[in-house]
Amino acid sequence: MAEIRLSVPCSREEVMRIRAGDRVLLSGTVYTARDAAHRRMLELMERGEALPFELEGAAIYYCGPAPAPPGRVMGAAGPTTSYRMDAYAPALIGCGLAVMIGKGPRKEPVREAMRGHGAVYLAAEGGAGALLASCVEACETIAWPDLGPEAVRRLTVRDMPLVAACDAAGGNLYESGPAAYLASCGK
Repeated sequence: MAEIRLSVPCSREEVMRIRAGDRVLLSGTVYTARDAAHRRMLELMERGEALPFELEGAAIYYCGPAPAPPGRVMGAAGPTTSYRMDAYAPALIGCGLAVMIGKGPRKEPVREAMRGHGAVYLAAEGGAGALLASCVEACETIAWPDLGPEAVRRLTVRDMPLVAACDAAGGNLYESGPAAYLASCGK
């Protein structure tokens, strides 16, 4: 497994080099979006309207950050369970979404879209919201403030520590990791 520095937005070629199990230090522009924001984005796409940000090469973090305490850019920013966005992810990947960040496994249609379009799913450590928030240098709400914590925010991040869980070549750490562990135990 390698340690990769990835800046977003990124190209398909950069994403294609990442393999499940690689450690990724992510820097650049990341957008937060959860269930309600994903639903609104899909509705905009169905009507042929512009999204609140450019999807090509973009990264979406499945996160609803806590309010910022005094002197901080934002509060804790832990990942939410990714499968809740699985109904929306293939369409967004098809429009250029390159990086998704969350926790937990993804369904086959999402992994299929990742393979077909060159996208990667990065896992953030659940319970490490304060650590992840410490990587955020700037935070701005850019769409749907009525959604509160689920509003779309543009983050500027530096060296956010993540692990490649599913890659564009079909690698899936949620399958290969347990299998490797069991093999190392002689089972």
